[in-house]
Amino acid sequence: MPRKPFAPGAALVAVAALAVGLAGCSGGPGTDGDAADAKGGDPAATTQSAEPGRYQTLPEACGLPSRSTVRGMLPGDGQQLSDAEADKLYGGQADITYDTDRRVGCHWTRETDVGTRHLSLDIQRVVSYDATVSDDDKAQGIYDSKELAAQIPSGGGTGSSPTAPPSKSTKDAKDTKGAKGKETGGAKGGEPASGKAPAGKASASGKPGTDASANPSASAGGDASGDKSTASTAPPTTDPSAGASTAPRVLDGLADAAFLNDKLITADSGVHRDVTVVFRTSNVIVTITYDQWSTDKSMLPESQELQDKARSLADELADRLAE
Repeated sequence: MPRKPFAPGAALVAVAALAVGLAGCSGGPGTDGDAADAKGGDPAATTQSAEPGRYQTLPEACGLPSRSTVRGMLPGDGQQLSDAEADKLYGGQADITYDTDRRVGCHWTRETDVGTRHLSLDIQRVVSYDATVSDDDKAQGIYDSKELAAQIPSGGGTGSSPTAPPSKSTKDAKDTKGAKGKETGGAKGGEPASGKAPAGKASASGKPGTDASANPSASAGGDASGDKSTASTAPPTTDPSAGASTAPRVLDGLADAAFLNDKLITADSGVHRDVTVVFRTSNVIVTITYDQWSTDKSMLPESQELQDKARSLADELADRLAE
C-alpha cells in the first residue's frame, strides 16, 4: 500500500491552530485576574495614609531649658557654688533611654538646709503604626489617658473664675425655696427662704476648685488635688495657698493641650508638694515634674510659686520645640 506524501504546510497550520486554542483557554482568565488584582489590590496603595507628626527627632533634654530658668527653679540658701559645682547642678543628669529619637529626659536636684527641690523633664515622641491614625491623634489619645489618670476636672482652664456664677438648676432651686418661705411666713422658715445654700454644699454646682477637696483646710489631711489616698493617712493641715486658682486644672493657651496637677503629700517621712505640667505639641508629649520637700512639717510648700515656675518652664519649652 503506497504511503501518502507528507505535507509540511498542513502540519504547520495544525500546530498554529493548537497554539491559538491553548492561548485562548489560558490567556482569558489570566488577563481578567491581572485586572482584578490591579483594581482590588493592597488598600494601602490606593488609600492615603494619615499624616505623620511634625517631629521626627527629639532635642537633648538637659540642654532644652535655659540655664537661668533652671537656676531660678533650684534656689539655694545663700551658699556659693564653684563653676564646676554650678555646671554639674544646673547641667542636669540625663535619663537613660534606649532610643533618643523616641524618648529623652533629664532631672535636677538641689538640697539645702530647709529642704530639697527636684525638677524632672520627660519628652516622648509618639509614632502611630496605624495607617488610618495620624501621629498627632495617637499622641492625643496618650495625653487624654494621662489627664484622666490625674483626675483633672474638665472645663477648668486658667480663665475660670474662683467664684463661678450659680447654674440654672441652682437658681431655680433658690427661687422655689424663696417662694415656699413666703407662703409659710414663719420666722424660722424665713431663713431658708433666702435660698442661701449651706457652706458645706457649695460644691453642688460641680465647678472645679470649689469643693472641700481642693482645700486641705476643709478636710483632714487633704491636698490641693483632692487625692483621697493621701487624705486618708495624712494629718490635718492648713494650706493657705490652696484655692480655686491653684487647683488641678486644664491649662488654656499652652501648646495643643495641657493640664496642671498639684498634690500636697504629708503622709510619708517628709512634707512635699508635687506640681506636674503635661502638654502636647503635635506628636510630642512633655511632662514636667517639680516638687519641693520641707524638713519642717509645719512649713508647707506653697502652690503659687511652684506652679508659676513650672508653667513658665512649660511655656519656654513649648516655644523652643516650635522653633
